[in-house]
Amino acid sequence: MSRVRLVLGLILLAVAGYTATTGSGGSGPGGGENTGGNVLRVVDGDTIHVRVAGQDESVRYIGVDTPESVKPGTPVQCFAKRASAYNERLVAGERVRLVLDAEHRDRYGRLLAYVYRARDGLFVNAALVRGGYAVPLRIPPNVAHAGEFRRMAATARQKGRGLWSSCRSS
Repeated sequence: MSRVRLVLGLILLAVAGYTATTGSGGSGPGGGENTGGNVLRVVDGDTIHVRVAGQDESVRYIGVDTPESVKPGTPVQCFAKRASAYNERLVAGERVRLVLDAEHRDRYGRLLAYVYRARDGLFVNAALVRGGYAVPLRIPPNVAHAGEFRRMAATARQKGRGLWSSCRSS
C-alpha cells in the first residue's frame, strides 16, 4: 500500500467521519464518528479485521472483553472458543458500521469501535454482553455505553447466560 493511500485512509477515519456503509459521514450513538466496511476475518471474541477505506484495519470492540483465546503467552480461557465462534456467527463476511468514541486507537494501533451489523443494525458489542459472551470493560474516555453494558451483564449473570454458567467467577 502506498503511503499516500494510508494517510488518506487515516484522514478519512479521524477527520471526515467517512461512512463506507452509507456513503455519508456523521455522528452515531455516543456522539462518535462513523466509518464502516467489510469484515475480512474474526480474530477472537472482541477483535476483527475490517476493510476500511481500502485498508485492512484491526478493530477492537469498545467497552467489552471476552475470554482470551489467541493472546500470546496466555492459556485459552474458559468460554473463549465459544465467544470467538459467536462473534464469527455475528459478523463474519458482514458489512459493518464502526462508531468511534473519544480515543480512536489503542496502544497496539487497533481501531477502537462500537460495531453495528449493517444489514440489520445489530449492536454487536451489546449482543456479546447480553448473551454472556463478554463482560463490560470500562476504559475512559471511551465510555459512551458503559452503563448499558453493565446492566446487560448483570442480567446475563442473573440468568446464567454464557460464561456466567460455564466458568467460575471470582
